[in-house]
Amino acid sequence: MTDVPDTDTINAFNKSIIDEFRTNGGKVGGQFANADLLLLHTTGAKSGQPRVSPLAYFRIDGKLIIIGSFAGSPVSPAWVHNLRANPRARVEIGTEQFPVTARELPSDERDALFEKVTAAAPGFAEYQSKTSRVIPLFELQPA
Repeated sequence: MTDVPDTDTINAFNKSIIDEFRTNGGKVGGQFANADLLLLHTTGAKSGQPRVSPLAYFRIDGKLIIIGSFAGSPVSPAWVHNLRANPRARVEIGTEQFPVTARELPSDERDALFEKVTAAAPGFAEYQSKTSRVIPLFELQPA
């Protein structure tokens, strides 16, 4: 048994969030009602096809940060693999879109920022406690 939802379930869930995000100028309801969300556009590492992932983001110390938690799953979300293969991406925040370059944070920088992330959103500490992998953090720098 795996803790990772199947691809069809993930895609359907993401599509509903993406549609709501775009319909409401970047705002969504439900479990993400008060969260800061962005849409991350990546290129599939294997397929070369465009991919879109709705993600929570944080602005910490002047940096735009995303977290590869996958709710504490034993594997990273697909977008992490895609960014590692091709760090050039695009984001939608609210009604704005702009290109970014992703930089995976090295362990010392990641650890310091992860403390700040979990202070703002304790659920990410719970996700880290559920998995043996180190949940990666990425800084999205305007390109």
